Amino acid sequence: MNHQLFLTVNRCLFFFFLIFLNGCTETQRTSIAFGINTAPVTLDPRYATDAISYRITRLLYRSLVDFDEQFQAIPDIATWQRLAPDHYRFNLKQSGREFHNGTRLAAEDIKATYESVLNPNHSSPHRNSVAMIDYMQVVDDDTLDFYLSYADPLFPGRLVIGILPAELIASAHPFSTQPVGSGEMRLSSWKDESLLSLLRLSDDQVIEFRIVKDATVRALKLIRGEIDIIQGNLSPELVRWLEKQQGINIDKQKGNTFTYLGFNLEDSVMGNVIVRQAIAHAIDRETIIRYVFGKHAMLAGSLFSSEHWAGQVESVGISYSPEKSISLLKELGYDRDSPLSLVYKTSNNPFRLRLATVIQSQLKEVGIDVTIQSYDWGTFYADIKAGRFQMFGLSWVGLKMPDIFRYVFHSKSIPPAGANRGRLNDATVDRLIEEAEQQSKLEQQAMYYQALQRRLLEVLPYVPLWYEDNVAAISQAVTDYTLSADGNFDALKIVSKTRVK
Repeated sequence: MNHQLFLTVNRCLFFFFLIFLNGCTETQRTSIAFGINTAPVTLDPRYATDAISYRITRLLYRSLVDFDEQFQAIPDIATWQRLAPDHYRFNLKQSGREFHNGTRLAAEDIKATYESVLNPNHSSPHRNSVAMIDYMQVVDDDTLDFYLSYADPLFPGRLVIGILPAELIASAHPFSTQPVGSGEMRLSSWKDESLLSLLRLSDDQVIEFRIVKDATVRALKLIRGEIDIIQGNLSPELVRWLEKQQGINIDKQKGNTFTYLGFNLEDSVMGNVIVRQAIAHAIDRETIIRYVFGKHAMLAGSLFSSEHWAGQVESVGISYSPEKSISLLKELGYDRDSPLSLVYKTSNNPFRLRLATVIQSQLKEVGIDVTIQSYDWGTFYADIKAGRFQMFGLSWVGLKMPDIFRYVFHSKSIPPAGANRGRLNDATVDRLIEEAEQQSKLEQQAMYYQALQRRLLEVLPYVPLWYEDNVAAISQAVTDYTLSADGNFDALKIVSKTRVK
């Protein structure tokens, strides 16, 4: 990794763009512009799995349940009662129930939304997370009963999918590009891949998502006033540079975005756990966190940090030991003279490419030759979901419920049924997931989930890397924008901007 070259290239880019664009600021724009590196894949909450889609659909739709900062389920548009271990009643509040097409959200819409998610012909990736729903019964417009196939004390926390109008579901409305929810914002326009506009209904404030793939260009647009907020995907060098710029505030917060290396376990090479162990021991995560992240990340041992009730208290993952890695590879007949060759897929985001290059260099030191293949986000993400990879790097955002373990690791969650993209098929993992779900008390569930996480470190479908901090660069004209632990965009519901004359 050549840090000096990276810094030099960035300084040159800054210099060029600042000279070329000097004086071309947007002083009359009244919208609040939010810079992101990629467009959402879908605006249909039944199918949203990527970070940008998840965060934007939260603004467009309301759900039955949300979470507090302690990862506990709290009411959104409904309260609930547990009438029996397998019977929940949800009572809708009176507010937050007007769809953007003017109709009123009722129990029938909730029933239709979850029936469509459960319909195997619709291939919703969230189907398995609510598969315990046996049937639903509408009591009246304000009340819906859920009957489960087995008792699930965590069931309310699973009902986080945005609610859609039943009438439009029946007519196969294209929610992916024409969302109709009951959220605080509605779609204003989405003409191309460069600009998506929402209208905040409380005050008609326009919120623009401006898609700018290059982080350096996003930073320069922030300086020029074309963008008001940038969150995430900023290198430490860019953050340090922006900290010195007049009119810009930097906000940082400890985050729970989980970054990992994923493997295709059906691949003839990656299917060998010894290979996966050798890779895990070869990665010096502490050095990457110190020098690449500027210490704005912390070691991860699983999807959940130790602060989560289902997390591992002391686990920080696989220890760095190049000697162990070399020894494991030697068992398989590989060394520096006869290296193991692998392909690592990633997006063409410059920071993710940089991380891939550092990992490539570290693996080379132990006798693993890595070829990096980078693609635009859409192509990369499609390949990962389809299993067209040996090894890849990705992150999970917004993790709150341990049902994620079923969604990601159960053998019945292979895409399109879920997100078991590595095709893990481990009887012990399946059993621990199922037994955890059957427990009536959180303490019992936590015990099984902790055992599950220990098992996952043995079979290594993922190499846990780190939890990334959230960093935002914000124009001083903007007020009330605050970061959340999961990096959501919810603060856009209240953010305001000083009008420049």
